[in-house]
Amino acid sequence: MTEEKKKRLKGFAGVVSKQIEPLNTIEKFKEDFKDKELKILLNAKDGKYAALLVIDHGKVYVEGIENSPKENISKKNAGWDGLLQTKTQTFVDLLGGEGISMGSIILKILTFRIKIRGIKNVLVLMQLFEYE
Repeated sequence: MTEEKKKRLKGFAGVVSKQIEPLNTIEKFKEDFKDKELKILLNAKDGKYAALLVIDHGKVYVEGIENSPKENISKKNAGWDGLLQTKTQTFVDLLGGEGISMGSIILKILTFRIKIRGIKNVLVLMQLFEYE
């Protein structure tokens, strides 16, 4: 936490933060990601806030971004390296970890239920869930 008071995350960003930020206490995570800088935007299309997941040299944190107007979540404005966009229920299924497999994700992509940009960077999410 910095000198200024930590801003409370709202909506979907708050949920993602509670799932991801405990990784900061795991030494293996810090070691594995010590040389990486990465920003992944997780956008729940039916919510008000998107979550910008930032991995910065072994630390991970989440920033909340209002997802309307659409320009707020553009690559130019948000500066993301990867984008994962779908409905909230699909994110809940993915974050819950039950039944998550590469095959189920590919099926959702092919049926246009998940939109991915920068797939190499988005696949880092699969690595993050191995630590829990």
